Amino acid sequence: MKMVTNLKTEELHLVVLIPAYNEEKTIGNVIRSIPRDCARKVEVLVLNDGSQDHTIHVAKEAGADRIVSHNTNKGLGITFRDGIDEALKMGADIIVNIDADGQFNPLDIPRLIQPIVDHKADMATCSRFKDPRLTPKMPAIKIFGNKFFARILNLFLKKKYYDTQCGFRAYSKEAALNLVLFGRFTYTQEVFIDLVKKGFRIIEVPCRVIGERKGKSRVVKNVFSYGLKVSLIILRSMRDYEPFKFFGLTGVFLFLLGSFSSFILFIRWLLIGRIDPYLIVVYANVFLIIIGVLLMILALIADMLDRNRKLQEDVLCRLRKQELVMNKQAADLQHKQRK
Repeated sequence: MKMVTNLKTEELHLVVLIPAYNEEKTIGNVIRSIPRDCARKVEVLVLNDGSQDHTIHVAKEAGADRIVSHNTNKGLGITFRDGIDEALKMGADIIVNIDADGQFNPLDIPRLIQPIVDHKADMATCSRFKDPRLTPKMPAIKIFGNKFFARILNLFLKKKYYDTQCGFRAYSKEAALNLVLFGRFTYTQEVFIDLVKKGFRIIEVPCRVIGERKGKSRVVKNVFSYGLKVSLIILRSMRDYEPFKFFGLTGVFLFLLGSFSSFILFIRWLLIGRIDPYLIVVYANVFLIIIGVLLMILALIADMLDRNRKLQEDVLCRLRKQELVMNKQAADLQHKQRK
């Protein structure tokens, strides 16, 4: 089990990460509403994902402490990853990710970080559905989609979460250092899977949010397309984090299906002395048995590769920590030279 670093509110360095893409109308109010007295040091980091409007100018005017920009729009998943890396370089003890569209209330940030400060969680996420009284007004199809994907993740993770899609979250430094994500389109579900599988603790904090953003969503442009992309992310995560079950159970099922059907046809052949008109079924059974055996062999190979993946991720985390230490030493040295 991963443990959070001992933190006190008056000692911690909080970085509020705001991924933004063409959010000039709302990002200013979000930045100005962030409470600056909920930690010893609170900094606002805007990760501008190739905006073509005045997002950068508005963010500067509103008081953003640091703005990092992509030359082109790379997608929310990549923007989030780059933002986490940048926040760690800034020396964050806790990182809060909040959307730039104004759906979430920045005044909820102290409540969101409290479980991490109290050593009760490594990640705290805003939940729109845990408290039925706070369920926002949203189209029925979106509420169904959110709850459906939450149930899928719960089955996979053997947990009980109510809202796995919400982007308003707080991460401890240790959790952020261990995150390894691949999604370009989004990151919300992948973060849950990655952290839970690594033994980190996640707590949901019920918050009142605005169900529908003003204007067009940057991520959910089409409900069915979004559902398909999220399904692929979850499927790939299942493949990567539990490859032995993913390939092995499928292989066993196909092998047993082909074997059972072949056994029935064999009994029939013993009784009547012929296979016709089920010759095609024999060919299908042979195919199922072969594919089943191959998948079971693949499961063993994938399980071996999964062990290598875990070792590589552990090395990556250590390298990240070492890089942060070196950056801090370099910054301290520059500070002494200036004096």
